[in-house]
Amino acid sequence: MPVIIAEVSDQPLDVAAHESAVGGPRAGAVVSFVGVVRDHDGGRSVAELEYTSHPSAAQRLADVAAAIAAEPDVLAVAVSHRIGMLKIGDAALVAAVACAHRAEAFAACARLVDEVKAQIPVWKRQVFADGTEEWVNSA
Repeated sequence: MPVIIAEVSDQPLDVAAHESAVGGPRAGAVVSFVGVVRDHDGGRSVAELEYTSHPSAAQRLADVAAAIAAEPDVLAVAVSHRIGMLKIGDAALVAAVACAHRAEAFAACARLVDEVKAQIPVWKRQVFADGTEEWVNSA
């Protein structure tokens, strides 16, 4: 089963490109997920975020994508994580999975996102409105 996109990028992520990359005549369902930078965390106002990654992040992302793509019901996978400075509303993580049926596509996309968050060495620096900041191991 093909992995169409698996990348760590400092460029804006395109949800529609991920969805169209995995679609095809065999796909009865394409499910996508977009992790978006929000303006709050833990009751505190967030001003901006910066994501950084370990040099192994791209290979580990590709490995996670390949594992999901190898599942029997999965037809195709596309996933990207953004690094660098992001603004509120920017997409930080985009994932799309194609399967023949919706239940399998929803489940596979959820597993993909969960595994990316668990396995990819990406760190988030949150800058709060009051000027304080914190680092979080997060995808």
